[in-house]
Amino acid sequence: QVQLIEPGGGLVQAGDSLRLSCVASGRTFSSYAVGWFRQTPGKEREFVAGINWNGISTYYADSVKGRFTLSRDNAKNTVYLKMDSLKFEDTAVYYCAARPQLYVVVTATEYLYWGQGTQVSVSS
Repeated sequence: QVQLIEPGGGLVQAGDSLRLSCVASGRTFSSYAVGWFRQTPGKEREFVAGINWNGISTYYADSVKGRFTLSRDNAKNTVYLKMDSLKFEDTAVYYCAARPQLYVVVTATEYLYWGQGTQVSVSS
């Protein structure tokens, strides 16, 4: 069993930066792939970024590529999502998710564990 907590959301202005964290409990987190998803009212949850178990390979949606950066510290059971040059359209509830496989996939249903979500609001 893995529990995920996502501190770090908030209200920022367009162009600002924000860092989200995904903190996991459980001893086997280092062998899990982690994905970040976001959701706005009336829309499906969409893949934002993902990182493989070892932190070497990362994947980004086209909408955030070049602005968002993923990293992980397995010793701290934490994955970080650094968001730069934030835009109004980045406003959403952000969720981290973990799957007990080594590699990232973009499909939300493939992830077994989910955090409670954190609100990111970007004012224009």
